[in-house]
This record gives sequence, structure tokens and C-alpha cells, in this order.
Amino acid sequence: MAQRILALAAEEVPERLQEALQSLGEGELGDMVTKQALKGRETAALLRGIFKGSPCSQQNGVLRRLQVYKHCIPLVESGDLHLGKVSEIIGLLMLESRQLPGHALAELATLFVDVIKGGSLSNGKSLELFSTVLTALASSNESLAYGKGELNGEDFKKQLINTLCSSKWDPRSVIHLANMFRDIPLSGEELQFVVEKILRMFSKLDLQEIPPLVYQLLLLSAKGSKKTVLEGIISFFDQLDKRQKEEQRVPQSVDLEVTTMPLDQLRHVEGTVILHIVSVMNLDQDLGEELIRHLKAEQQKDPARALCPFSVALLLSVAVKHRLQEQIFNFLKTSITRSCKDLQFLQASKFLQDLFPQQYDVTTVILEVVKNSAFGWDHVTQGLVDLGFSLMESYEPKKLFGGKAADTSYGLSKMPAQQAGRLGASILLETFKVHEPIRSDILEQVLNRVLTKAASPVSHYIDLLSNIVVSAPLVLQTSSSKVTETFDNLSFLPIDTVQGLLRAVQVQADVHACYNSAANEAFCLEILGSLRRCLSQQADVRLMLYEGFYDVLRRNSQLASSIMETLLSQLKQYYLPQPDLLPPLKLEGCIMAQGDQIFLQEPLAHLLCCIQHCLAWYKSTVHLCQGAEDDEEEKEDVGFEQNFEDMLESVTRRMIKSELEDFELDKSADFSLSSGVGVKNNIYAIQVMGICEVLIEYNFSIGNFSKNKFEDVLGLFTCYNKLSEILKEKAGKNKSTLGNKTARSFLSMGFVSTLLTALFRDNAQSHEESLAVLRSSTEFLRYAVSVALQKVQQLEETGQTDGPDGQNPEKIFQNLCKITRVLLWKYTTIPTVFEEPGKKKGKSISLLCLEGLLRIFNTVQQLYTVRIPQFLQALDITDGDAEETDINVTEKAAFQIRQFQRSLVNQFSSPEDDFNSKEAQSLITVLSTLSKLLDPASQQFLQFLTWTAKVCKENALEDIACCKGLLSLLFSLHVLYKSPVSLLRELAQDIHACLGDIDQDIEVESQSHFAIVNAKTAAPTVCLLVLSQADKVLEEVDWLIKKLTSLGSDTSEDSSQASNQTQALEKGVILQLGTLLTVYHELVQTALPAGSCVDTLLRSLSKTYAILTSLIKHYIQACRSTSNTIPGRLEKLVKLSGSHLTPQCYSFITYVQNIHSESLSFAEEKKRKKEDEAAAISTVMAKVLRDTKPIPNLIFAIEQYEKFLIHLSKKSKVNLMQYMKLSTSRDFRINASMLDSALQERNTRDAENEPDNDQSSTAEQTDENQEPKKKRQRKK
Repeated sequence: MAQRILALAAEEVPERLQEALQSLGEGELGDMVTKQALKGRETAALLRGIFKGSPCSQQNGVLRRLQVYKHCIPLVESGDLHLGKVSEIIGLLMLESRQLPGHALAELATLFVDVIKGGSLSNGKSLELFSTVLTALASSNESLAYGKGELNGEDFKKQLINTLCSSKWDPRSVIHLANMFRDIPLSGEELQFVVEKILRMFSKLDLQEIPPLVYQLLLLSAKGSKKTVLEGIISFFDQLDKRQKEEQRVPQSVDLEVTTMPLDQLRHVEGTVILHIVSVMNLDQDLGEELIRHLKAEQQKDPARALCPFSVALLLSVAVKHRLQEQIFNFLKTSITRSCKDLQFLQASKFLQDLFPQQYDVTTVILEVVKNSAFGWDHVTQGLVDLGFSLMESYEPKKLFGGKAADTSYGLSKMPAQQAGRLGASILLETFKVHEPIRSDILEQVLNRVLTKAASPVSHYIDLLSNIVVSAPLVLQTSSSKVTETFDNLSFLPIDTVQGLLRAVQVQADVHACYNSAANEAFCLEILGSLRRCLSQQADVRLMLYEGFYDVLRRNSQLASSIMETLLSQLKQYYLPQPDLLPPLKLEGCIMAQGDQIFLQEPLAHLLCCIQHCLAWYKSTVHLCQGAEDDEEEKEDVGFEQNFEDMLESVTRRMIKSELEDFELDKSADFSLSSGVGVKNNIYAIQVMGICEVLIEYNFSIGNFSKNKFEDVLGLFTCYNKLSEILKEKAGKNKSTLGNKTARSFLSMGFVSTLLTALFRDNAQSHEESLAVLRSSTEFLRYAVSVALQKVQQLEETGQTDGPDGQNPEKIFQNLCKITRVLLWKYTTIPTVFEEPGKKKGKSISLLCLEGLLRIFNTVQQLYTVRIPQFLQALDITDGDAEETDINVTEKAAFQIRQFQRSLVNQFSSPEDDFNSKEAQSLITVLSTLSKLLDPASQQFLQFLTWTAKVCKENALEDIACCKGLLSLLFSLHVLYKSPVSLLRELAQDIHACLGDIDQDIEVESQSHFAIVNAKTAAPTVCLLVLSQADKVLEEVDWLIKKLTSLGSDTSEDSSQASNQTQALEKGVILQLGTLLTVYHELVQTALPAGSCVDTLLRSLSKTYAILTSLIKHYIQACRSTSNTIPGRLEKLVKLSGSHLTPQCYSFITYVQNIHSESLSFAEEKKRKKEDEAAAISTVMAKVLRDTKPIPNLIFAIEQYEKFLIHLSKKSKVNLMQYMKLSTSRDFRINASMLDSALQERNTRDAENEPDNDQSSTAEQTDENQEPKKKRQRKK
């Protein structure tokens, strides 16, 4: 039959062909097409023949065509046909579909929808036909039956798409359907339906099927709905990341239905999707713009939703395209600083933490992107590197006056800009560790910046370089040419940069790790030869050599003999062997003259210090380990050891005997730095003092608690102290700032900790007699504590100390713990008031101990943050040997706080004569520092807050500094517990009661809450502190209003959740502002003295009205977008501002103007009496102008507030202005009675001057006809 139809189709006789086709039943026609298609021969010709014999002008022809279509659709989807044959059939059907009438197209389209709903699609080839059918249907003008009514072709197509998107799809056909929709003309609404449906299908698909679907979806977005597409993709992968994290956090998931996805598979899929998005953006530039627009809008509402690891990775990949790089980096940098600022706000306020329990940190997200990029995300790495350098450049340390960088690498950064700069360095370091191919590029860029930014601080780049070299030392070898180039330019760089650079790239060879022993020995001897040559260099080089010898010796004990011999021969050049010759060392050999200038040639004290430490190490280590291996070598070693001991013994004995005159130094000597003699004497004095200190440490260390040795120590100290006193005295006379600085001590930190422990904590009976020698000297005790203080200060400022192990963090930490234990015991056990007499010469020992403790607590929190638990454990003498497994920091810190609380209470309860203001201030600062270690949610924190409030309430302190310290402590604690507004109100009431009312006739009811607020402290101290804290609350409220505004614009699915959050924020804002208004209500009625208090209050009021205006604007916007009425609590706030603040503000303005008028009139009176006081008067006038400058700003702020209140009243249909009264200060209406009296007074004066009127009448008439004269401009 098929052959007959083919033959008839070829004859061009349509009647016979139609008859033949008419004779075939529906089943026969289908079987014939199937057989022909399976044979693979002449299928297209057969179909053409059937279509030729089935004209669309006849009903039978249309039905036959529909039968063919209905049969061919399942046939091509069956998978039985070759793909080429399928394409051929579909192509023909697509061509012929254009001829079908509208009702046939509608039926065919409905069939397709049923097929899709039934999940019968296998290869999706027939969907090409569906798109053609729908396109043809849309252009049909025929009325088509749909349900009980009729629709045109376009509306019918719309209904079909709606039905299709509302039905269930087979996951296998989603990609084919997405591809199909690209070929269909869709309206914006239809496209939105389709895109949302495809996005909902993401969760139903296997992970591997997501990238091709995303690609199809992105191509579809060329029609529109770009924002929805990007938002859906980002949201989907964000949810997957969160689920992955949750599964890693809780491996044994309770929900067994959730199948764990492999992490590497997820990351590879994410990487592929990002590549797809970037490739489509290359074709469609609007997509990139839309991405940035969308993320900016999301960031305003919810930063966590905008910047997740996936979206950040996507942005960084897109940033490689130069056109968008600047926009993207600006957006990311703004987001980072904003996130850091938000975190800073949240961490400093319990009130904000309650409103925002979940804290978002973009820095964590970006570092997570670096970690994720290890899974083959090469397209992200360049963006990460560029972002890292961009952050470091944008937020580099600022250069302060004097050239020192403001931001050092020690301690924690507090400012958002500093945190952003640190994040840049972290991104580069982590990227360097993860991606080996890009390491050389990062290193070279860092070195380039060190060279080219020599004028700016480069410490942050040097720190990064140091970390890079530590993580992968061999990178220096791969970039050796760049490193060599950098070294070639060292001479052009500042000295600090050079030192930092050399320290960062210093390569240390382990001479024991490779080669044979002979090669190692040769290598060591070569190094030693180079070091020996340094002994003939200038003083700075020798000084570095002496400081480094100890480390060389400690790391390579084989060099011990050579180094000790070298040091011995160097010392012999300056040592005088005659036993009775004073002084024992040739100081004149240590200096060098060049013309009129004197220089230090040999740092003799450093040489002796180096010898002392090397000898101590040698005796404790090498000497014990040698055994009897080589008798001859041992005798030789013992020889130089004995030599050193004899020489140091002799120098000690003769230094004690020496008088200052022996060194050509006495009270009459010249110590000025302007003359050569003065410089020489200063050098001599510092060298002698250093030698004494070195010998003190040596003799104490070898003395083994011998009374004679300790007497020698005291004798050496006497020599040191005489010189120290002379230098201080001379410096005081010359008023030299250099001279006032104490010379840096030569005692090592380890020895200082040992010495302090012996002096204050050694209770051994066998040591008592010898230690009594040292303990008898108060000056020596004070000196020991002062040196400890100096070492801690050096550690705080530079992160290291002088002497052996000064750069070893572990040893420094151990010594710090020992020093703290002693100082703490000394201060808490022996109060200052019971200290022995003689304290008038400088600070008492207890006060020095307290100062040292304060510095130590600060230093530990900066440098040893992670080791704070171990530090506090070490201070607890009761269980110092306890396990370190679970140390409760809050409990330990609270124990230390209690000790200082007792000391402060003793200070406050002591008689007025014994009250030590400096000690009380230091105690308050110590308490403030330790309070940072308490958990704000703990009971101990609440107890400390209660105690602080009680101290402020019960102690009528008149000491300004202590009052300031206590109230600052109270505020810092209170904000971490709850909002401080109620506390501020009580303080404001106390200030009002203390200073009186601006209306002298009103007597303020005295209701003292805080005794600390009294006549001496109320103004300016307490008043300025209250206003400062109120400003911080205003900043928080302003921040919240901005958050409110961004939440108000959220129209997403979570809008109900956003609405609940908005209500909570609005309530918080209004309650804060309401209580703040009562604070200002008290202050504006207070008779504040002219000056800083008045000025600050006026500015603070302007800020308050500006924030009230922002809140009103928010409600105006809310009324525009929704039909919500304004809440009752806002009405109450407006009423409160109208009754309790605005009228009082105008009264206060009048009061301020009156007190300034009085000061001006007083100045005028003085001017009449004495003409020569013109300068004083101009000063008063300038002060008045300065103090009244904020008044116009305040009036403007009030008027702006009222203006927007009128707007809100109109929008909300609530009359808010009924609460606002028109102020007399701005009442410019003409008062009729006053005008009448003024006119009468003028008429009276005119009548008295009547004789003159005739003479001037002509002139007056002339004047009336002329224009008034222009006002002369006042000279400025």
C-alpha cells in the first residue's frame, strides 16, 4: 500500500491519491508509516504523499493529517528509529504544521501537553515540533474552544503554557523543555512562569544534570527574567552549600532520606556552572550588569543572601573581564567594610545582638571561596589574587606624623579598614598555599609593591612575604631573578623596609641535615670566618653580631669553641689584666673621633653581655655533654672557660671599687649632647651602666645564693645607680626628652623573672641570709621591678625583647607568666600604704607592680590571645599544676578581678590624705582590661557590673580622672548586658539636680542615684561622658533605621518574616529614642556652664532631631508602599518630642544666648575701663561665636523634623502636628500693641525736636523721591 501511495503521489493526480488514502483506516495508516520508518526507506516521501492527498481545505484531510501527527510523535519518542530518520520526520512535520488550521493546532498542542505531563518523552526530539506548533498557534486569529468559552490563538497558547508549568515534569525531559522554550515567543509573564518552573525542577535533578540545564536557562534568559534566573541559581547553590556544611557538622544525620552528596562532586558542578555563566556573559553583556545590580540590591536587604561562597566565586570569575572588574571590586570592598562595621556594632551592643541573633561575616565567606577553589576552580584564582592586592592597597596602614605606620602587625585590628586590609593578606596567603601554579606570580607582585611603595608603609606586605616564605621556602628559588632584582635595589629603600625584607626572606640552612660531617664543618668555618670579619666593622654591625652569636651557638654547638675563642680575643683588646688597675676596661678604645664628632666604635657592654650568655649556655649544655671523649680538647676548653671566669671576676671586683672619677664621670661632668665632650661622657656612662648590669646578672647567676656574691651584686648596682641618678638629674636640668628616657636594660627577660621571684617569693630558709642583702635596698627592688616594666613595654610595642630567647614566643610567654605571678603577689599582698618609707623618690614599688600588671594584661590580650587560658592558669597559685584540658577563662579572670576590686575599695575607703589618684586610675584600667575576658552571658559578668554600679552609686568621688574611668567602665559593661538608656536617664537627672535648672526660680527635686555625680564632677566630666554614650546609642539607632529602610524594600517570598523583623526593629528604635528624649529633657533644663558641655549638647540635639527625621521618612515610605497605619508607639514618641523636648530646646537656646550676652557685656565694661584689653575682648567674642554656632543647625533640624511630620500626617491621615507647639523663638508675627507703643514713643521724640523739622523738610522731600541707599557691605 505504501508503494501505491508513493506511486500515486508521483502521478500528480490528487483525486486518485485522496481515494486511496480514504480507503485506509486509522490503524492501517499508522502501521504503514511505522513499517516504512522502521525499514528506513522513503519515509519522508510517504509522509509528503499522505499530506499531498490530505489537503487542509477538506475536513477529512485535516483529520488525516492530525492522525499522522498523533502517530509520529510517539514513534519518534520510542527510540526505535535512527536519529537521522527522526530528524527527517520532525523536519517535515514542522514544515507542514504551518498549514494546519487553528483548531487542529490547538488539539495538537494539547496532545503535546498531555505527553509531557505523562512523562512519555524520551529523547525530546518531538519538542522541536511542539515549539513550532505553539508559535503557529499564537499567530492564529481563529476563535478556539477552551472549556466552556472561546479564546484566540495567543490566549490559548498562554493557557497551555500556564497548564504546562503547573503540571508535573519528568526530570529527564527538563533540559529538552528548557531548550524548547527558547524557540517559542513568550511574553514577560509567560517567561517568568517558565523560568520559575525550571528553577523549581533543580532540586529534582541529579547534580550532574544541573550544569547543562543552567546553560539552557541562561540562553533562555536572553528573552528576559535575567534577575530571576541569576537569583534562582545562586540561591540553589547557596542552599546546597549550607546542607553540605550541616552534614559535615553532624555526620550521623537523623534524616535518613537526605542522601549525602560528595563534596568534590558538588564543587566540580559549581565550578562548571560558574564557567557556563561567564561564557554566556561573554555573549550577553547585560547579564553581567544584571548580576551586579541584583547582588547590590540583595546586599542592601540581606548581606548573607547576597554574598554566599557561590556568588562571591561567580563575581571573582566575572571580574577577570576587565570591563566589570572595577565595579565588582568596588562592590566587594564596600561589602567587606560594611560587614566589618556591622560586626563591630553588633559585638559592642547587647541591644543590637538581641535584635540580630545571627551575625554575618563576609570575611569567612571569602576565605571559604579560597578553600573551595582548590577543587579545580582555576577561573576564580586570578580574581582572588586581584581582590587580595586591591584590599591591601585600598586599606594599607596610614603613615603617622614622624613616619611610623599607624597599624603594626602586633595585636588585633579594631577598625573595619584594618580588618579589610588583613583580609586581603589572608586571601593572598591562603591562595598561595592552595594554588601552586600562581605562587611565583603572588611573590613577584608582593616584591614589586615593596620596591615601588617605598614612600608608604609596607609592613603589611613584608608580613605577608614572611608568611609566604615560611609556608613554601622553595618559592624563592623559583623566583630567584625577582629576589635578586629586589636585593639590587635595597640601597634605595628605607632602613625599616630593608630590615623587614631581609628578615622575611632569610633562608636558614640546617647544616646537620645533609652532606658529610667534613662538608658541614667546612661550611660552618666559612660562616664563622665571615662573622669574624664583622668584628672590624662599625658599631652597629658589631652590635648585631653580638646579639646574634648566642642563637648561632645554641643552634650549632660544634661552633662553641671557635665562637668562645673569638669572643675571648675580642675582649682582651679592652681588658686591663693588672689586678689593682682601675677601671678594669679601656673605655677610650671604645670610641672613635671624626673631626668634632664622637662615635661609639665598640659596644663593650654588648660584648660582655654576649660573653656572659654564651658562657652560661656553654657551661649548662656543652660542658655537661662532653664527657671524656677528648681529654686534650677538654683541657683547651676548660682553659678559655677559666679565662672568662677569672676576667669577669676581676672586672666585677674592680668595678665595685671604682669611683665615677675613674671613668672620668662625676656630677660636674658635661653630659649635654651638643658638645663632643658631652657625647663622649654619655657614651661612657651608658657603657658603664651596661657593664654593671651584665655583671649583676652574671654574679647573681653563678652566685648560688652566696651572701658575698649578692653583696657584689649590690655593689655593682650602687655604681649603676649613681650614674643613673646623675643622668636623670642632668636630663632634668637640660629639659631634654632624650635624656628622660631610661637607657634600655641589658638584663635578659629570663633573668628578670628569676630575680623578681627570688626577691619577693623565695621563702627558702637557706637563701634568707643572702637575699636579705638585696632586699635591704629599696632602690634595688624598685630597679628590678622597673626593668621588668621596661621589658614588658618593649614586648608590647615590638612583639619581642632584647637578650637570649627574646624572639622565642614560648620562652617569652613562660617568663611573662613568672613575672606576672610575682608582681601580682607583691601588689595584692603588700598594699602601697604599708610600703616602707623612701617612696617619695619616684613611684612606689607597688605602683610600679600595678603598672607592670596593666601592661602585661594588655600585651597578653594582644599577642597571646589563644593562650589566655594557660596564662590565667599560671597565675592561679592554688592549682598551678592542674590539667590544662578545660580551663574556664571567665572563672579565672573573675578571681583576678576580685583581688583588684578589694584594692580599689581599700583606696576609696582610705583617709583623704592617703588616697592615691594614680593608683586608683591604674586599678580601674586593670579592671577594665580584665573585664574583656569575662563572658557577658556569665554570672560573674553580671556580678562585676552590679559591683561597678554600686561603687558609682555609693562613692562621692571628686577625683576627675577616677570618675571618668569608673563611668567609662560602667558604660562598657552595661552595653554588653543591656541598652544603657535607662542608666543615662538616671545620670542626667543627677546632673540636673546637681547643677540646678536654667530657670532660677525652679528648685529641682534632689533624687541622687549616683553619688559619683557631684558639684566637681557633674560638668563637664559626667555630662560629656553621658552625651558621648548617648551619641553611641544614636549611632546604633541610625544604623537600625538604615536596616529598617532596606528591609522595607524586600518583596521576596520571605516578606512575612521580614515584616516580623521590621516590627521588632521599629519597636526597639522607638523605645531607645523615647528614653533618650527623657535624657535630653533633663539636660536641656540643666544650668550647664558655657563651654564644651553646651556645645556638645547642642550638636547632640541636632543629631537626635536628624535621626527622628530619618524615622519619620521611613514611615512615610512605608505608608507609600503599603496601606499600614502608623503604630501607636510612634504617636507617643512624637507626642513626647513635642511636649518634653522641643519647647525645652528653645528655652535652652534662650538660656545659652543669655549667658553669652552676659559674657559679652562684661567684656564691654572692661573695654570701657581699659583700652589695652582689646585682644581679650576679641577672644571672648570669638568664643561666643564658636559656642553659638550649633544653634542655627539645631533650629533647622527641628524645623526639618516638623516638616516631615506634616508629610506623614497627610499620608497616614493622623494629625501628628497636634502635639507640636509653635515656639516663641520663631514667632515673627507683628505684635500690634508693641507697634503702637513704639510709634507713640517716636512721635513724642519728634515733637520735642520740632524746631529742626522745618530746616530738614526740604531734604526729607528730596529723599522721599530717591531710591534708598544701598547697604554698605561689612568688611570681613
